Amino acid sequence: MTKGKNALVTGSTSGIGLGIAEAFCAAGMNVMLNGFGNANDIETERAEFEQKYGVKVRYHDADMSRPAEIRDLVATAKAAFGRIDVVVNNAGIQHVQPIEDFPDEKWDAIIAINLTSAFHTIKHTIVGMKARRWGRIINIASAHGLVASPYKPAYVAAKHGLVGLTKTVALGSAEYGVTCNAICPGYVMTPLVKKQIPDQAKARGISEEQVVKDVILASQATKQFVTVEQLGALAVFLCTDAAAQITGAALPMDGGWTAH
Repeated sequence: MTKGKNALVTGSTSGIGLGIAEAFCAAGMNVMLNGFGNANDIETERAEFEQKYGVKVRYHDADMSRPAEIRDLVATAKAAFGRIDVVVNNAGIQHVQPIEDFPDEKWDAIIAINLTSAFHTIKHTIVGMKARRWGRIINIASAHGLVASPYKPAYVAAKHGLVGLTKTVALGSAEYGVTCNAICPGYVMTPLVKKQIPDQAKARGISEEQVVKDVILASQATKQFVTVEQLGALAVFLCTDAAAQITGAALPMDGGWTAH
């Protein structure tokens, strides 16, 4: 069902994206990795995935804030695999600060990477998906794509926008066998979340321990972090024929956060 499919996963050298990439490899998909990081570490991960799962894994260092580099990423993936069947828009950055102090350049960067990059990857891959009458587009939004928290104006705006983009793409591709869905995770202990903890502590004037207990996990009824393995499993499911009638959905995996 998924074996032999070709996937492009942005922001996949760490955290959620890397977890989804590995889940795809385990399901028999070839994967184009993308992201920043230590070149040796990325090559080690890429080679290990190929050896462990018997699939093709490639890497491209496109800066997802630059449309020309996104086009080259897509072209490179098509050249490597012949076609792109699955796109996961996961690349993201974060900044936490009251809006009156929020730097203009941080707003621009977050909107570009967390939202606009998804427009570009979808635009340059969906034509082939429609022509073949099969495709899966998965946008990694957030619980913050459904509800808001203070001090995250750009992130919340971008993730709400990503949910809206998901819906309109789903409607435009529904009769072509192409689905488009958003996964909306709660807090996952990724490098991005770890970086938020001291920022939140500073913004709120509380300790880092209090941030984890009273801010980060306060709304997650399970009082547990979501795992990258759980998110990877959901992403794989969305690529199966069993999920063919799920499209335009914003699927929370948030420990009950948005049930409040």
